[in-house]
Amino acid sequence: MLSICYPFLVYWGLQHYDTKLLLLILLILLGLRWIAIGGRAERYIVTTTIVSVSIVVMLWGETLGLKFYPVMMNFSFLILFAGSLFTSTSFVERLARIREPDLPPQAVVYTRKVTLAWSVFFVINGSIAAITAVWASDKVWMLYNGMIAYVLMGILATSEWFIRQKVKKSYI
Repeated sequence: MLSICYPFLVYWGLQHYDTKLLLLILLILLGLRWIAIGGRAERYIVTTTIVSVSIVVMLWGETLGLKFYPVMMNFSFLILFAGSLFTSTSFVERLARIREPDLPPQAVVYTRKVTLAWSVFFVINGSIAAITAVWASDKVWMLYNGMIAYVLMGILATSEWFIRQKVKKSYI
């Protein structure tokens, strides 16, 4: 829930608090999230985000570091999804096998395409997040990263669900 509210909290926080304090809170929350989660993929995403945000802060300052959090999340997910395309089992296939261990060959091909689609989404979404962080106003940054990006994710997920139902019917 904090991830979804993050842009709104940062926007509000930048108006009322020192960026160093906000950055410290972000890093503490990410650290607690790392401790609380058990999955390797989730720990990878949190670790990559902490390291990446820290690098941005060192190079370009606290404010951009705070605003680059969505960029780094997209980058982490991109590495997770796209990286799996170079393995025998794509990330989406791994998720699908949790519910359906015996996936037919057509479903394996489909999950690879879905993994690729999400990878493209993370490239585009992360790029727009970076553009808003660097060149847009705080309000535009908050609007895109706090609302529009989630609407786009929802549209992609919903579209994929409808396509999946059609694909399933073709091989059942």
